[in-house]
Amino acid sequence: MTSPAPTQSKLKLRLAIWLLPPLGLILLWRFRGFGLFRKIFGTLGILLYCLPYTVLILWPVVKSGVLKVEMRGGYIPSLTRAKTLPDFDALEADRQSKAKAAPKNVAAVARAAYWTDFRGPNRDGRYDEQPILTNWPAGGPRLLWRQPIGGGYASFVVAEGRAFTIEQRRSQEVVTAYDVATGHELWAYGYEAEFQEEMGGDGPRATPTYRDGRVYSLGAVGELVCLDAATGKPFWRRNILRENHADDLYYGLAASPLIVEDKVIVTPGGPAGRSVCAYQRLSGEPLWGALDDSQAYSSPMLVTLAGQRQALIVSEQRAVGLGVEDGKLLWETPWVVQMKNRNIAQPLPLGANRFLLSAGYGTGCEAVEIVKEATGFSARTVWRNKFLKNKFTSSVYLDGCIYGLDEDILTCLDAETGQRKWKGGRYGYGQLLLASGHLVILCGDGDLALARANPDHPDELARCSAIKGKTWNNPALAGGRLLVRNAAEMACFDLSIPPLAAAR
Repeated sequence: MTSPAPTQSKLKLRLAIWLLPPLGLILLWRFRGFGLFRKIFGTLGILLYCLPYTVLILWPVVKSGVLKVEMRGGYIPSLTRAKTLPDFDALEADRQSKAKAAPKNVAAVARAAYWTDFRGPNRDGRYDEQPILTNWPAGGPRLLWRQPIGGGYASFVVAEGRAFTIEQRRSQEVVTAYDVATGHELWAYGYEAEFQEEMGGDGPRATPTYRDGRVYSLGAVGELVCLDAATGKPFWRRNILRENHADDLYYGLAASPLIVEDKVIVTPGGPAGRSVCAYQRLSGEPLWGALDDSQAYSSPMLVTLAGQRQALIVSEQRAVGLGVEDGKLLWETPWVVQMKNRNIAQPLPLGANRFLLSAGYGTGCEAVEIVKEATGFSARTVWRNKFLKNKFTSSVYLDGCIYGLDEDILTCLDAETGQRKWKGGRYGYGQLLLASGHLVILCGDGDLALARANPDHPDELARCSAIKGKTWNNPALAGGRLLVRNAAEMACFDLSIPPLAAAR
């Protein structure tokens, strides 16, 4: 049975719906410069006028699955043909096919373990182990290997010829070890845990920490495990949220465990002196607890400020210095990020007694100075502005200059005054490292870029494709090999200088 023909009134209505947007745009554009009309409408009016029609057009496209919505860091969601999600079938097939070829054991590399912490040995994004290649070929640095990986936002730490990370594999959080030379999986330790969050994404966030043959990993729902770096055998395991009566963060726990001598320092965010806790590194037994603050996403750092070695902690509403032996509060300074708890970026040391705090969401940045006094320590703000808004990323420091992403645009500030020296070059909501006077930037879309750390102007030298999809994970660099990953793919690139070139 054929459907009845549309009535004349319905045809007129359909015609009006299709003609109204272009006619309205013509009128808005024609009269945009006239007096009151200009003030009320103008370009803004045109954009607002287009918005509902854009939604009407895109809604059926998104509902049909032709395009998908993915948060890539900005305030407006991005449209993509495929979201950056792990393909567990492809991952399992890849690991199975390589299992026979994978070496049973990987001999420990002779050099001392270097990249053993989140963002490097000092958690400041600086690589000083050896010079890196800064004259990249046209297609980018040499790719050593690329393969699927599980979900999550953790980075890698590297030691004993192995790269360690944590990833989501179906309903488990899995701590994994890979042969840096080949990418072969050496071991995987999994347990039931599945953090899910629609906006930020699923999976664990915190990068593991390596120390003296052991790997310390914290999952998104509080599982803290200590594993043998060679075999993945567990030594101990605790849930820091449950035992400290703490609630999980909205976007999941993201702070990497900090190892200081015999202590593992973590930030569960519990009440009654259980916000920051230290556990015995070998046994996992509790040592001390401190503060009542809600935790944040930033990782604790071991720093020396005003001559005092201390743990630098950023909580929901302040930055504090704690004694590493007993958790004693040394000083505090307010630091509140707009749009509630969004303290994500790492503090950045700026010399002997200063450090930088920075955040997105319209917050900006601040340089804080720690002063030693007769009765203890105090903190004061040196300068504050909105020239640098680190959102998911953290900045680096070189020769009196701060380099970082202001939202998604590379920016250079004078560390002494806070004044902006330059701003230019979009890299998405990616991450950067400092090596050999250059910025190695893993862009928000998975591209890899190299820029000279030039205080006078933007100075990008190269850009190439590294991995595909939304990439918020920090890169890792050890032995001249750059490890990158996102929630679907991992890869390793050779940034070492060839022996002949190094000898010249």
